[in-house]
Amino acid sequence: MTEKIVEMAQAAGIGTQPRIRLPLKHSPLLQKVIDRVNTDDELFALWQAQNVNAVDRLGMSDHGPVHMNIVANISLRLLRLLHEREIEFTLLKNYGTLYGFTFADVEVVIVLASLFHDVGMSIHRIDHEQYSLFVAQPIITRLLDGLYSVGAATIIRSETLHAIISHRADGKPLTIEAGIVRVGDALDMSQGRSRIPFQAGHVNIHSVSAAAIDKVEISHGEDRPIRIRIVMNNSAGIFQVDELMRDKLRGSGIEHFVEVEAQVTGETEKKLVTIVKI
Repeated sequence: MTEKIVEMAQAAGIGTQPRIRLPLKHSPLLQKVIDRVNTDDELFALWQAQNVNAVDRLGMSDHGPVHMNIVANISLRLLRLLHEREIEFTLLKNYGTLYGFTFADVEVVIVLASLFHDVGMSIHRIDHEQYSLFVAQPIITRLLDGLYSVGAATIIRSETLHAIISHRADGKPLTIEAGIVRVGDALDMSQGRSRIPFQAGHVNIHSVSAAAIDKVEISHGEDRPIRIRIVMNNSAGIFQVDELMRDKLRGSGIEHFVEVEAQVTGETEKKLVTIVKI
């Protein structure tokens, strides 16, 4: 199973070294953070450890560097769509004037929370969100060193840790940023990459519904800032939408910014169900 982890990482362009790839052309601050992330051997080892626990020992879906890269990209996409519609982010509302934060700092919170949200699984799956807090804190401090004043770095770290703990099923996000990461994690579901735990190779509702998701499209919505279109090859994928997407979106704090459409494209199932909207 460990060979599969390496194969998945290589397929994502990560290889045996941490390679988080994000659209950073106009984000010099975030580029500096990602440059540090991509040379941090401790962080990459933790990603490997959390994936061994998930894949090798528990027979679950991927929770390693591939998942981190996907969630960071999805969350950044959600964030930028909201920014284009001039949504006010919680970091700027609460601390913008005091610390001079800008949208670039919101991006740092989103990406760091995405990259660290499962790091507690290096210890155990049970209560991993809580373990993630003390595992992540010293590394985040190191990554931010020299980029912020002590006070500003403390706020960025605190907001990041809040987003991490809030991604759990019963989490209660208090910031828009935390809600984005919570939803971004759930949206890593295409091509069988379900976030719902299931044992690899077992045929059950989890595995069948995960295989039913072909792709997830994220764009501007017609009535709301964000439109999420989930394309399924058969109606079993509705289980993913109901059990994962709906639960993660509800209570995220960003549900009123998002419209979700799940569509079945398989020829044999068009008459059974075609479109489901949340």
